[in-house]
Amino acid sequence: MDNLSHFHSLEELIRALDRERKLLHALFQDRKKLSFRYDLARELASKKDESIEFLRRYGVIRENTDFVELEDVYLKFFEDVLEVNEEINVASVKESIGNLNNAIDYYLSENNPSRKYGYLRDVKRILRNIALTTLRNVIDLKRNIDNTYKNEPTFAIKKKKLVHLDEKRKDIAALINECERVLDEKQTTFFIIAMDVQLKDIVTDVRLQLREVYHNLLELDRQIINYLNLIEYQNRLLQKVQKLKYLRDQMLLDTNTDILAKLQVRNPVWMEPRPRYRLKVSLSMLRNSEEGLKVLKDIAKGKKNSRLKKGNLAEPLTEDELTEQQQIQQMVDVGEVKNAFMASGDNLFHFVMNYSGYRIKMDDEAKLVLFCQIATQYLDELQVGDEYRQQGEIEYPIIYPLTSSN
Repeated sequence: MDNLSHFHSLEELIRALDRERKLLHALFQDRKKLSFRYDLARELASKKDESIEFLRRYGVIRENTDFVELEDVYLKFFEDVLEVNEEINVASVKESIGNLNNAIDYYLSENNPSRKYGYLRDVKRILRNIALTTLRNVIDLKRNIDNTYKNEPTFAIKKKKLVHLDEKRKDIAALINECERVLDEKQTTFFIIAMDVQLKDIVTDVRLQLREVYHNLLELDRQIINYLNLIEYQNRLLQKVQKLKYLRDQMLLDTNTDILAKLQVRNPVWMEPRPRYRLKVSLSMLRNSEEGLKVLKDIAKGKKNSRLKKGNLAEPLTEDELTEQQQIQQMVDVGEVKNAFMASGDNLFHFVMNYSGYRIKMDDEAKLVLFCQIATQYLDELQVGDEYRQQGEIEYPIIYPLTSSN
């Protein structure tokens, strides 16, 4: 096996990655599955076989039989920068805390001001890196928890993955506590001696970020417990369904279970399809009218598109129909007829039937309705007698005004 080469400058690395960006993009998109064949990679490479050999020699890609994939160092770099890493890198935070303690010890033991200042810069850089890495770990943890519950099809594997992610959550919480102990207890002498404005701001920001991350971990703990409970419930439900299916296949469902009794006391309306009521056109209209013939022609034309795209529309309204129209309806003024009756001295029925002051033409039925209206609306002003009279087929009571003498 020939030795791998390495890039001699950042400019050379960036230029090589940019030249093969199509291939690297495709490899990163398919990083979850070993299905990127060599011939496809060759088509995407800028110089075909020469580019593939160049990337392999410089450790950017590797060949696996007939397939090509990214090397782990570049894959991890892309995932970390794009924040799509599924691995929770707790070890890096733990290593950073160890480096923080070492840098503080070096600072306290160093007498040279220049080198002492260099160790102080290392402490500030490590503190910022701890806060950033912890925050990214929590973001990755939440994404992995959701993806595991929603996308993992096997119950047993889903449960194991969630338990494993819960262990990662506990590790992150333990490292947060360890970092806070370094700031508050283990290295108090350093933070008293070396504290300046910049370090004070960094320590304050780190404390706030770690506190926020810890609260998010508590929420993730509740979410993991909820997901595990749902998995157990779904698993039990699946086992019951499988058992019922087995009994049905063995024709023992009715005799060995009480499922019929259970179903009889339930009314699962939500499982029923929603009914659709369609109005059907009458056959006589289709056969005997021009409109029906037009509908049949439209349906015949619409069969080419499987169904009509647009139904029959009514003709648009004309300007005359849109203009405001007034209609005057003449009615009998009941109060006016009552006042004329009160001044007449006649009985009410005879007066109404023979009154000549109506503004519209009224038949006997309309006059009889008017008689009833006056008798009921102005009963307090009328005097109803005990005797009745006959006119044709109508027998009516004698009604006079209350003030008149009869």
